[in-house]
Amino acid sequence: MTSSDSLHETPVSQWHDKKRYWWMLGMAVPALFLVGMGFVALYNSLGWTTAASVSWWIGPILVYLIIPLIDMALGPDGSNPPDDWMEKLENDKYYRYILYAYTPIQYTGFVFACYFVTASNPSWIGYDGPLSFIDKVGVMATMAMIGGIGINTAHELGHKKVQLERWLSKITLAQTFYGHFYVEHNRGHHVRVATPEDPASSRFGESFWMFLPRTVFGSLKSAWHLEQQRFERMGKSPWSIKNDVLNAWLMSVVLWGAMVAIFGWAVLPWIILQAVWGFSLLEVVNYLEHYGLVRQKTASGRYERCAPSHSWNSDHICTNVFLYHLQRHSDHHAYPTRRYQILRSWDGAPSLPGGYASMIVIAYFPPIWRKVMDKRVLAHYNGDITKANIYPPKREKILAKYGAGSSSPGGSSAGGSSDGES
Repeated sequence: MTSSDSLHETPVSQWHDKKRYWWMLGMAVPALFLVGMGFVALYNSLGWTTAASVSWWIGPILVYLIIPLIDMALGPDGSNPPDDWMEKLENDKYYRYILYAYTPIQYTGFVFACYFVTASNPSWIGYDGPLSFIDKVGVMATMAMIGGIGINTAHELGHKKVQLERWLSKITLAQTFYGHFYVEHNRGHHVRVATPEDPASSRFGESFWMFLPRTVFGSLKSAWHLEQQRFERMGKSPWSIKNDVLNAWLMSVVLWGAMVAIFGWAVLPWIILQAVWGFSLLEVVNYLEHYGLVRQKTASGRYERCAPSHSWNSDHICTNVFLYHLQRHSDHHAYPTRRYQILRSWDGAPSLPGGYASMIVIAYFPPIWRKVMDKRVLAHYNGDITKANIYPPKREKILAKYGAGSSSPGGSSAGGSSDGES
């Protein structure tokens, strides 16, 4: 069921979590903006203005360049905790405190970011006049990375039963105005995952840029519908502060309103920019997690239970540390409340050729994505494309191209769809 490494050579009594202190790197993500500020001040003091400008882009540089390179260098992990250690690790609050630290550090950086994009003369950090336009974009690009990865932190917290963690989840989502994710992910995505009805499961032949609006608006609609149903069962109106969509959105309204009150209306376009980029980072991860995979229907007409074969996994260690084992996605869907430190790597689960961070970059370029991934979907279904979750507008074209039940993808599989969709 789990990776072969679950048969540890080290005696169980002597086992220890080799990643125990590596998890603290998770706190480096919300601190990215503060670290970038430090580099900016240093480089400006040395007269290295170009280096200072680049430092505002520390978030995208880390996410799109450094982490993928480290993943390539270090490769996959594959180690699992022994069963006898699961309960001890689960109850070790050290791992929880790492998550709890994310939110206050995140919002410290957010306030500073709002200050810098509106400040007329931040001379204390080495500027004579306001930041340039490109520097301001860099400021909010880094905050977008923090907010986007913050949604993953909120994801980890939101699955738990501890009330503090659930509230921290909503608070963390406020920066990107994506509070409805708290409802939709837990009660929508985990129920409908790898089915055509799930807006967060991407389809074979569907580019990320077509998936993005579908998942954003589909998830929002689904979240509201789920809460509406919950209130109808109680015989109450959904227009209540107890509605988890509304109270999560209200946190964003209060946060954004406070920033506008403090820094003026000029800050609003920048806040919107970082929010859109931030939740798009989440959705590109959603895109690659279940691409083309589908649960088959049983004789009763119901979907089969979610299995390891319905999630794309990766065990590249660097991205795992920064995303709290999100890449061990099959185990997460099997045990949604399981804490990140004990998520396991599964044998037999479909695997991506790289870590999530590198696959994100590939997903932005549909022709490259199709070249890399379409053949893997076909191989996963032994060449029978009819078993995949196919993008409806392209269904006939895909069936005509790949056929049904062929033994191999054939010579055209690597290129995927050739109609230039973007």
